[in-house]
Amino acid sequence: MADGKQDVLDMLRELGELTILEEGDPQSFRVRAYESAASGVAGYAGDLTKMSLKELQTIDGVGKSTAEKIRELFDGGRVTKLEALRAKHPASVVALMRIQGLGPKAVARLRKELGVTSLDDLRRVLAEQKLRGLKGFGPKSEEKIAHSIAQLDAQGSLSRTPISVALPLAQRVIDRVKEVPGVTHASYCGSLRRFSETIGDVDIVVAASDAAAVMEALVTMPVVDRVLVRGESKTSVVTRRGTQIDLRVVEERQLGAARLYFTGSKGHNIKLRQRALTRGWTLNEYALSEIEGGKVVASETEEQIYEALGLRFIPPELREDCGEIEASEAGTLPTAVTRIWGDFHVHTTTSGDGLSSLDDMVAAAKARGYRVLAITDHAEGTLSGATREAFEAQRARIAAKQAELGDSMVLLHGTELNIGPKGELDYDPGFRAAFDFCLASVHDHFDLDREAQTRRVVTAMKDPSVRMIGHLTARMIGGRPGIDLDLDAVLAAAEETGTALEVNGSLPRLDMSVDAIRRAKAKNVTLVLTSDAHHTRELDNVVHATKNAERAWVSSERIVNAASPERLASWATGPKRPGVVG
Repeated sequence: MADGKQDVLDMLRELGELTILEEGDPQSFRVRAYESAASGVAGYAGDLTKMSLKELQTIDGVGKSTAEKIRELFDGGRVTKLEALRAKHPASVVALMRIQGLGPKAVARLRKELGVTSLDDLRRVLAEQKLRGLKGFGPKSEEKIAHSIAQLDAQGSLSRTPISVALPLAQRVIDRVKEVPGVTHASYCGSLRRFSETIGDVDIVVAASDAAAVMEALVTMPVVDRVLVRGESKTSVVTRRGTQIDLRVVEERQLGAARLYFTGSKGHNIKLRQRALTRGWTLNEYALSEIEGGKVVASETEEQIYEALGLRFIPPELREDCGEIEASEAGTLPTAVTRIWGDFHVHTTTSGDGLSSLDDMVAAAKARGYRVLAITDHAEGTLSGATREAFEAQRARIAAKQAELGDSMVLLHGTELNIGPKGELDYDPGFRAAFDFCLASVHDHFDLDREAQTRRVVTAMKDPSVRMIGHLTARMIGGRPGIDLDLDAVLAAAEETGTALEVNGSLPRLDMSVDAIRRAKAKNVTLVLTSDAHHTRELDNVVHATKNAERAWVSSERIVNAASPERLASWATGPKRPGVVG
């Protein structure tokens, strides 16, 4: 970004991450100071690059020391403190923090006593059963850590980049190259455009008149650690976090073919090429053209290429060779979600982790054209939860806000309840019943067995106050694996009780997974797309939820808040009942 915000946020994130390792405490003063500064910078709308040391200190959470680091970054491109921490704690050590059961102190001990400085080292000491010899560890610790590694391996999270990291990175590169004169288009492709949970490499396609200037813009970005290849039309770099970026420059007339080719998937592209061959054409990254003579049939847009091949446009999220080409030809692709009418998982400053006020959230939701909004701050069972008194005060504010809104939007006073290990919920039944809308979510006790996890979620569903289950498995992509659930039993309970299931659009979560959404789609279960927003800008997360649902081939009519506003209002304000709104 030209205003320097993303560069600063990246710096503060990395400083915080490395300081946790340095001090062995995620809650140390310095770590919290970096987090506080990041929060302030994220909410600041001005151009940071033009601010003096004194001016930077006027931003919430930014003290003198942090302001000095920001100016050092802008003035010289490097930060001395950060460079020192990187040298002391390389990326391979930082990666160990992603393993559940390994905190900063444990990583330090493994490094000091067993020489573990990478995931391969950790696998080795586990195989040799050396971990159990350390004080505080044992056979059960080895088993849990090995299980966590296996789960992350199964997700592809250890060798790939989580979408929550890849998507902002790709957008940052796009923003940068769009500043280069002569660039007429820049977009990400590959598995990221198909909205995969984890990404191998970030593919960027650019249409420009000066390819060399585009390549220079990429390789000089602060996020780049090293250049792998630099050519006339393609450059590949690796970021400091180890993500590879492949950037290709094409002519504007080739843009559609290039985006189609580099988006994939491989299986999807093979079938398109086969379809082209039956027509005497060839399809590659440059064009759809005649085999004999080379006359271009289509190349400028993807839509033109699909049309020439006798197909309706296939959204990138569906291009996984799972029957989408056949469905396109038959006209049976799922109906796309074109409008969201409300959100049912939104936090404000009443939650300890909320960053926007009630007034700001309501204004932002109204600007989006929402007809229903549920304010669902955390209940007392989480670290950031609110007290009864806070909720009672909020209820009065929401009633007053509803009077201001009139019929333009229904504002629901809700809460996000915590589901305890035995399915217990926050507050007493009477206090819960006073809310207009309650969702319930798992936030702790992630290591219970399948039977216990399933029982706790089903128990919560049976409570009459619980209208929706939030982030079903509590997973964090690339970090914490989801809890082990009997999904068939959970879906059956959702049908029986009329409890909706959330498709959470927060990028680190995307919970439910595509597989779980597909299985829910086959049942009589209500699905709700939500943002899980903690700031007004995060209301856009519902777009991510939409893409995740579309990957699962869910049509808009199966999603309660993609229906008409009348249907949505009926569901939101009516009694809890089994079945999909229809």
